[in-house]
Amino acid sequence: MYRPLIAISVGDPCGIGPEITAKALAMPKIYEQCRPLAVADTGLMCEAIKIAGVNLGVRSIKSPAEGRYEYGTIDVLDLQNVDLEQLKYGKITQMGGEASFQYIARAIELALSGEVDAVTTGPINKEAINLAGHHYSGHTEIFADMTKTRDYCMMLIDKNFRVSHVTTHIALSQVPSLVKKARVLKVIELTHDALVKMGVATPHIAVAGLNPHAGEDGLFGREEIEEITPAIAAAREQGIQIDGPVPPDTIFVKLQSGQYDAVVAMYHDQGHIPTKVIGFKYNNTTGKWGSVAGINITLGLPIIRTSVDHGTAFGKAGKGTANPESMVDALRMAKVLAES
Repeated sequence: MYRPLIAISVGDPCGIGPEITAKALAMPKIYEQCRPLAVADTGLMCEAIKIAGVNLGVRSIKSPAEGRYEYGTIDVLDLQNVDLEQLKYGKITQMGGEASFQYIARAIELALSGEVDAVTTGPINKEAINLAGHHYSGHTEIFADMTKTRDYCMMLIDKNFRVSHVTTHIALSQVPSLVKKARVLKVIELTHDALVKMGVATPHIAVAGLNPHAGEDGLFGREEIEEITPAIAAAREQGIQIDGPVPPDTIFVKLQSGQYDAVVAMYHDQGHIPTKVIGFKYNNTTGKWGSVAGINITLGLPIIRTSVDHGTAFGKAGKGTANPESMVDALRMAKVLAES
């Protein structure tokens, strides 16, 4: 059975990314499903293994072709970009931002050249990335820029709770000007295609309204009438099973109940808040809330990219308490998409 080769950019060295990578790769089932390659710093991954408390070795390689991808030893594409003596867990640093950006860039290069089948990303810190001189608002924008992709969108997933976004990292005041028929239709199309690749034979999609009560026939705004509804009509002409615009305050209840396979949200918080509520759980051991599952996918790219759906969790970094479930789920989804 072919096991897809998946490059893991481990994220900010000062966060929990290396630790959850080590914990995920300590699970034999991961190696049964794929060939994981950590794009990182060898010394960093040795430290991550100690922090994670897992019994693994590390093998430094210079290209994916050198990897053995056998359980018990992590193959690390060593970029040699972390000075462990200067590493500060839980801190925003230029070194952390630069290292994490280099991991992403190298993983993208490998995917574009066909040396790996997919990329799974660990968490980065946007401030650290910008401190290092790379002015992006997040992973999604880095991938779009480096792959020269114009039409793309973010999808968040927690099991069957799937949400795509028409807009993401922009000011709320800019959202209405960007909710246009062409953009809404493109996100619907990307969402439909992604669902099919995930194995949903006949996807049923719902599109959220932008305004309260989906505009109330123009009383609270005209975006639904002038932009969103025409996009939905165009999608129906393509044979896509779709409802909307559905009021935002009820659409996610319907998604959670299984009425829809995915929702198209109009802006960042409209889609992120319900997904985070679903994905965050209370840990009775630590007495804290945290994300234990959920993943992020960038749709529309010429390569496959999946990601954890949580941040660097600087407060947990270096303590060995981070939960790797989101990384495990992101790797599983990368495998599914690579085989579709």
